Amino acid sequence: MSEKPRILYVEDDISLGFVTRDNLEMEGYEIVHCTTGGEAMQKILEEHFDLCILDVMLPEIDGFDLAKAIREKDQEVPILFLSAKSLKEDRLTGLRLGADDYLTKPFSIEELLLKIDIFLRRRRIVESHETRVFKLGKYRFDYTNVELSGPSGKRNLTSREAEVLRYLAERPNIVLRRSDILTSIWGKDDYFLGRSLDVFISRLRKYLKEDPSIKIENIHAVGFKFVLPE
Repeated sequence: MSEKPRILYVEDDISLGFVTRDNLEMEGYEIVHCTTGGEAMQKILEEHFDLCILDVMLPEIDGFDLAKAIREKDQEVPILFLSAKSLKEDRLTGLRLGADDYLTKPFSIEELLLKIDIFLRRRRIVESHETRVFKLGKYRFDYTNVELSGPSGKRNLTSREAEVLRYLAERPNIVLRRSDILTSIWGKDDYFLGRSLDVFISRLRKYLKEDPSIKIENIHAVGFKFVLPE
């Protein structure tokens, strides 16, 4: 990662975009601010970014289609969605498309800066440490390179998918409290983050389905259990 992280920020509200960009630049980030989905798509296809912040409702091309384009090009770059409070389903749709997290509008600059710092710090930690590899039944999970290899080949994970799978892989065959998972990975425990966690668990089940000995069991009113063959 470069010394000055590059962030793609897509927001069509001129006032909000100006204030947010100004605050992020004061924190030392290089911000590429686009006000339309079409403009952002060109940047996505032509340039590299360390983090992408996408509004959902945009002129020309919406945030969901931008996320699809980003994931087709780069499975690892963190994607943070911005969503209106009244559009709760948008958040889950964004997560299903490969986003790593979301903020609801209106949001505080402090919370946005915290999320950005967490994502970029995690990427630096991953890049600076030796490879961390887990053997999961018929699968090989390379956390450092966010790759899952199995019977059908290799899959690149998003950073958040890798975080959740690592949490499970480090704690096999024991009951894991939902609140502990949320606090460890997202930093807090609330209803909407719980729904987000369910999306990631569903994705991981699909990725691991070729080995029937591996299960992510729901433990009613408690959390999950990551079952691995002994």
